[in-house]
Order: sequence, then structure tokens, then C-alpha cells
Amino acid sequence: MKKPLHFIIINCLLMLAVVSPSGARDRTKTYKNDACKWLDENSLIFEETAQKIHEYAETALLEYKSADCLTSLLEKGGFTIEHGVAGQPTAFIASYGNGHPVVGILAEYDALPGLSQVPGISRKEAVAPGAPGHGCGHNLFGTGSIAAALALHEVMAHHSISGTVKVFGCPAEETVIGKVYMARAGVFDGLDICLTWHPSAKNRANLSSTLAMNSFEVTFHGRTAHGAVDPWNGRSALDAVELMNIGVNYLREHVKPTVRIHYVIPDGGRAPNIVPDYARVWYYVRDVDRHGVEDVYSRVLKCAEGAVLMTGTDMEVKLITGVYNYLPNRTISEVLDKNLREIGPPQFTETEQAFAREIQKELGIAEDGLSEKIEPFREEDTTGSGSTDVADVSWIVPTGGELSIAAAPLNAPWHSWVVTSCAGSSMGFKAMHTAAEVIAVSAIDFLVNDDLVGRARKEFIEKTEDFVYRSAVPEGSNPPLPAQK
Repeated sequence: MKKPLHFIIINCLLMLAVVSPSGARDRTKTYKNDACKWLDENSLIFEETAQKIHEYAETALLEYKSADCLTSLLEKGGFTIEHGVAGQPTAFIASYGNGHPVVGILAEYDALPGLSQVPGISRKEAVAPGAPGHGCGHNLFGTGSIAAALALHEVMAHHSISGTVKVFGCPAEETVIGKVYMARAGVFDGLDICLTWHPSAKNRANLSSTLAMNSFEVTFHGRTAHGAVDPWNGRSALDAVELMNIGVNYLREHVKPTVRIHYVIPDGGRAPNIVPDYARVWYYVRDVDRHGVEDVYSRVLKCAEGAVLMTGTDMEVKLITGVYNYLPNRTISEVLDKNLREIGPPQFTETEQAFAREIQKELGIAEDGLSEKIEPFREEDTTGSGSTDVADVSWIVPTGGELSIAAAPLNAPWHSWVVTSCAGSSMGFKAMHTAAEVIAVSAIDFLVNDDLVGRARKEFIEKTEDFVYRSAVPEGSNPPLPAQK
């Protein structure tokens, strides 16, 4: 039977509403509002989770309780979990949905050694002297990421949004290990987009890169003897370490200004009157890209070989990990920046600002408190001075420049008791909540907009033309798992 004309007109108008840009924008706005509302309603759960992980303070590859805490929430929230990824017991993948686009969200949760600190106080005071602490705010990082993922689950399920969300639980970022072995195992293959964030002293969507790096140990083996009675019979492994270090320190004059070289001596002998037959030095070598790192790395090893010749010892080299420089994706960074500006930075109370100024006074720096502004979006790519294993992910899949959210006072030193104190306080929790909202709504943009995904992918392909990712870590080597405490 022929339908009346007014029914045909109504149906046409409904179809136009469905496909019109304004209709799509309205739906996207609804999805985003629902995600933020859900995060507001469940904020206490995530604050308690971040507090627990702050108390656990587990260091690289020992984050058993922290990983369990996060995966249990994800599993209850409808995600399927794959544990023990890439030979690392504390690494996991949590997945929800099906089909494309596949949006990845990175989560970290490792603490730093020696940074134990009572949270929420403005002076240095360890919970347990010498114990670890979250001096980089990874208790906030991991929790904020899974909060965003769980909000996405709620929105996708309620509104029947297709696509896949994957949370990657990444251990050992502080030792730049976790994601390197995950990347080598192909864990990030198949993603369309990857999102990440980090606590900071400022609010911004970064376009900055990081330094490529090799982390390696050189172990020397000599021969013991009495340091006074017959030292001529000894071959000092410690002498070899010191001579290697002298050679490297002379080398510093003849490398580019972008190069950074640091070392510590974890083992240098047991007693002055025993010629050490065993000594070990641990090095980081950094530069702006992998080529620069490999060049300096080979020259540092030549210094080690020279030390062997001078001391009559033997040596072995162990490459612990190697990372690339970060490859930020402008398209993704612009989406993060737009959503950060729409949501707004964390707003702190006068009590929280006073607390921040107390810390700054304690440190002897300008008492400017906590940032409540968003930094201008950088139009130029820049290179920072640190390194991260997120960089390897960025050469495999389009990855946004890292979203930074203010969680600690301006100009405060990172990897310090200050950040540990703030990461367990209301200031850190506010930063985490803001980050979760920005990550969630940015993921929604990519889930509902194929053109946006295509733009990010096109940019990535252009930047990586003729590049094939090869892990700096050799095949067959295993993650350096410490003994479980």
C-alpha cells in the first residue's frame, strides 16, 4: 500500500537528522556528558584505588598487588583480562567491545625506590625510611586510565557504540622495560589509536618528543688477592670499572650536546683489603634518536674493552632495555587539547593552594602554588630530556603526545618526596579525575569519527615512511624479573 506523503516527509526528515553533522555532534555531546557524569558518580571508587596503590608502592616488575587491584575493577566492569603479558607477570591487557576502531589506553603503576613519603604533608617524612614511593604519580596514572576505560564501557554499552577499547597494564616504566618487551611481542599491533597521560606540574597536551636510550650493565671479572700482602697476584674488576668510567668521562667532550650519559656502580667489591674479582657498572646512554644512541653506545663499549686490556680482566655486557624517541601524533594531540579546554583544568581549593605554597617554601622556590591554567598548544615539535617506553608504542601505532595534568606544585622536582606526598592527596586525585574525563571523551571522538582516525593514521604513515619497528632488545632475551618480595 502506498504511504501518505506526510509519512514520507517525516521519514526523510528523521533520516536527515540521523546523518546531519548537527545530529552527530549532539549525539557525541551526549556520549561525552554521560561519560563525565559516570566518572563523577564513581569518583570515590577511583580515589580509594589510587590510595591503595599509593600505599602498595611496588617497584618495577613487582607490582603484583597494584595490577590485581586494577584488573579486578576492570573485570567487574565488563572487561576480559589477559594476565602475564610478554613474559611479565604484572603486565595485562583488558579488552571490551569488538571491531574497529580499536582504541588503546596505557596504564602505569610502578613506584620508585627510596621515595616513601607520608601523603598530604608539606615536609619530607617517610612512611618507612628507604622504602619505595610514588614519586612520579603512577598510582594516579594507572587508576585514571582504567577509570576512563570503565566510563567508556558504560557509554558504549548504553548507546550501542561499536568499536574496541583496550587497556594496557604496563609495568616497569621507571626502568623503561615494560612496554619495550610488550612491543617486541606484538602486543600493540592492531590498534588504531593509542592514548596516554601523566601527572605533571602543568596542564597541556604535549607535542614534545623524548630521548632514545639504552640501559645496560657491564660486568668485569678479575682475580682476588690480598690488597697488601700480594696485590700483584690480583686483577681488579673494580679498577676496570673505574678505568672504563674515566674513559667515558673523557668521551663526553667528543659527543653531541644532545647526548646524556649517566652511570652508577651497584657492585664494587666487599672489603678494601681484597682485590675485587667482580664489579658491575650500570649505564644509561641517551640521544635524540636510536641512531645517535647506538653510535655512542658502541663508543662506550670501546672504553670498556680498553679497561679490560689495561687490567687483565674479562667483561660481559647485558643490554637491559633500549627505547626509541617519542613520535607524537599531532592529530591526536589536538583532540586531547580541545577536550582539555572544554573540560577545564583541575580547580584547587585555597587550602590545597596554601599546602602547595608550603611545599615551595620548604624547597626554597617561588611560592606560586598549583597551576590552574592550560598551557598554549605547542605548534612546534620539541624534544625533552627524559626517556619513556611509551616511545616504542608511538612507532607502532598513532599515539598522542602525552596529556599532562597538574598534580603537584609548579617547579617542584619530579621523582621526589614532593610528588609522592601530592600523589596520595586530594590534589593528585583531582588531576586523576580530570585526566580520566579527557581520555574518555577523546576516545569517544575517535570511536564515533572514522575520518578523525583516518587523519591520525595518515599522519602516522607519512612520519614513519620506510620505517620498520625493530626492538632494541634482542630476540630471545627475557625481561629482567626481580625476585618477588
